[in-house]
Amino acid sequence: MMPATSAAGKIVRALRAGHLRDASRRELLQMACDRVRGEGPPFSSVYAYMLHGDELVLEAFSGRETLHTRIPVGTGVCGMAVATGQDQNVPDVTAAGSYLACNLDTKSELVVLIRRGGTILGQIDIDSDLPAGFTDAHHRAVKEVADALAVLL
Repeated sequence: MMPATSAAGKIVRALRAGHLRDASRRELLQMACDRVRGEGPPFSSVYAYMLHGDELVLEAFSGRETLHTRIPVGTGVCGMAVATGQDQNVPDVTAAGSYLACNLDTKSELVVLIRRGGTILGQIDIDSDLPAGFTDAHHRAVKEVADALAVLL
């Protein structure tokens, strides 16, 4: 399971290896999405959004498709993460007034910013079909992946 730092460490090592063989930004983002989702529940769908001006643009995903391929900063949980500069762990998406529903099966959401210093580059957005799906350990593990991406992209 992902909370183990060894799982996050394996993903980070795979990303670094991809970077060494000149994988493109899209390939690295796709690898991160696939590998995080590959850890199984609570990771139902994983999306990589990158910041382009005042909009988040979906550049890679693993799991369910989403209609939300462009999200204005300040809109939804993803947009609020960028607007506030804070990661978001939403245990019950139905209680989040700003939630943009990607799928009716989604019960909780974790958004972890990809930042280089004070600059937000994008985010890893994870949906879970489990209520209150994400623990602090999940958050730390995904942050380890996001921090690696911030260096490699």
